[in-house]
Amino acid sequence: MRMLAAALFSFCLFADGPVAAKDASSDGAKTISKPEDIRAVAPALEGYAQKFVDGDLWKRPGLSPRDRSIVTVAALIARGQTVELPYYLGLSLENGVKPSEISEIITHLAFYTGWANAIDAIPAAKQVFESRNIGADQLPPAMGPQLPLDEAAEKQRATRVGEQFGQITPSLVQYTTDVLFRDLWLRPALAPRDRSLVTVSALIATGQVAQDHLSPEPRNGQRADAGGSRRGARPSRLLRRMAQCFLRGTCRQGRHREATALKERKCLGRQSRSRSSTSGDMPW
Repeated sequence: MRMLAAALFSFCLFADGPVAAKDASSDGAKTISKPEDIRAVAPALEGYAQKFVDGDLWKRPGLSPRDRSIVTVAALIARGQTVELPYYLGLSLENGVKPSEISEIITHLAFYTGWANAIDAIPAAKQVFESRNIGADQLPPAMGPQLPLDEAAEKQRATRVGEQFGQITPSLVQYTTDVLFRDLWLRPALAPRDRSLVTVSALIATGQVAQDHLSPEPRNGQRADAGGSRRGARPSRLLRRMAQCFLRGTCRQGRHREATALKERKCLGRQSRSRSSTSGDMPW
């Protein structure tokens, strides 16, 4: 729970624009602002970045530097903010995220934040990989062995989703089962625990607070392993942490997400007790 709360706070600061200004660019189209450039226009902004973001946020104990990097990269890709990606992808590697995990994060987010957002992240990742001599041998294969699946739990999930959406969009239900829960979530290059961190961070960054990945129950029949569990977070605790989204223009968004989550809290509570409800939660 502490990790999820810290993730909420972390992504909020990065969701709306440049924070740490470094020497990096994204495919030449736009360049990330350097500290001296920020000082020339908004010295207080640069001061806040140095004092509260670099000097405090990244040093908080609630998330490890590795996890904080994963949250940040997921939020930037989810919102299509690729200008800062080269810097934060490089920082991710320095903080212990493997090239194979970065590759898998981009692939994973194609299904949760849109194919175009994932494709837009490719030039930044390619630039970073080439600068560090990261080759194909360090990346996950397109196909390969999968993690074990709890068939009984997956059957329950598929049945519930079929009852909710089968008569409306049967093909979507089938894709959800075949592509997401029997393939994507079972790819071993990214641990289930890290996939959950990526998914929740991306959903919150895009305001998708009704998705049942924020529900307190396990999802998709994934077994807990060395990568961690698939447990969600209690909606009441999520709400308290959303109030911390106050810097870089996110106060308004934080209030909006909190208000939306308040509307969903009772629904999530009912769903955690009975999955016969036909709420607006998406099947993945």
